[in-house]
Amino acid sequence: MKQLIIHCAPELTQSALLEEGRLVEADAQYPLDTKRAGSIYLGRVVNVLPGMQAAFVDIGLAKNAFLYIDDLLPVHMDKQPKIKPPITDLVEPGQSLMLQISKEPEGTKGARVTTHVSIPGRWTVYMPDADYIAISRKIDLEAERQRLKQIAEGMLQPGEGVILRTGAIGQSEEAIREDLQNLRDLWNAILSKREGASAPSQLYQDLDLLPRLARDVISDDVQEVWINDRGVYEEMRTLIRKASPRWPGRLAFYDRKVPLFDQFGITEELSRSLRRKIWLPSGGYLIIDQTEALTVIDVNTGRYTGSVDLEQTVFEINREAAWEIPRLLRLRNIRGIIIVDFIDMSSDHNRTVVMETISQAVRKDRSKTVIVGWTKLGLLEMTRKRK
Repeated sequence: MKQLIIHCAPELTQSALLEEGRLVEADAQYPLDTKRAGSIYLGRVVNVLPGMQAAFVDIGLAKNAFLYIDDLLPVHMDKQPKIKPPITDLVEPGQSLMLQISKEPEGTKGARVTTHVSIPGRWTVYMPDADYIAISRKIDLEAERQRLKQIAEGMLQPGEGVILRTGAIGQSEEAIREDLQNLRDLWNAILSKREGASAPSQLYQDLDLLPRLARDVISDDVQEVWINDRGVYEEMRTLIRKASPRWPGRLAFYDRKVPLFDQFGITEELSRSLRRKIWLPSGGYLIIDQTEALTVIDVNTGRYTGSVDLEQTVFEINREAAWEIPRLLRLRNIRGIIIVDFIDMSSDHNRTVVMETISQAVRKDRSKTVIVGWTKLGLLEMTRKRK
């Protein structure tokens, strides 16, 4: 059972997604807070670095954005040159470029930007210059993949590209066409705004928290949505009706004295799950350390001593950790390179089971997660897509 909980206060709106009563995703937005990823800007190239094949671009934020040559070349692989040209052949200082933020500013680094614009809708992701069709890998039924591909082929204009999202499964051709047309109209509005703009300036800002939840989180497998604010409840009802007119779930207003997050145990779980040291139910624990380059997760036996032998004890802790780690990655929104130091196992069979377990657990994640495999040092390497 999936439940979406939305807690509203004058200074903060928070959301939490529960699966079978366990917290798996959390988000928050302050009144003046604006997420940058997905937003589109008209930027001005400040300087070009031939030795890095990159450029820095002023898009109006505190730090200049970073533009790598791969984000300048055509997005369609078949159109890319086999040998990359010097970046100085593509851009020059003072030039204006329309760019989309692909990675938020973080620490000492500015935002990463791309010329490969993609605008997500309910069922599709519209890519005005991609010239290809892609279908979510989570749609594994071949007949459905072919149906969606045929629909996409019939509605794209020359040069356009589209990704059919997982939620497009079973949707009618009319619904998918309407979703794509809305995104196409939005893109045309962005182009019109660009004509009268001067760099640096913002042309489009991605959706705020509530519309984003209606677009990306609420699907047929979300049974309940609880909200503690009457105005937000009415706004969310309108958004859901627009995004998913046939959504079968229940939208409920919460008016009890016990705070909404406390009622569902979210406050306590958030506090526990965001610490450096995370205890597992068995008595083992995880240590999570994040750096700018990667995230390292160390698995430890802790208080768990087992009942058979050392190998079985280690295996049970590792398997439990393999279920828990993907949940924590989603909840803490950890992305990029992730290295897991499981406790050493001598059995190849046990190592295989642990990797299969974590591979199965990451399938619930909406962000693309790849299990790379074991390194020569016995570490498990994985990646989670940045946004």
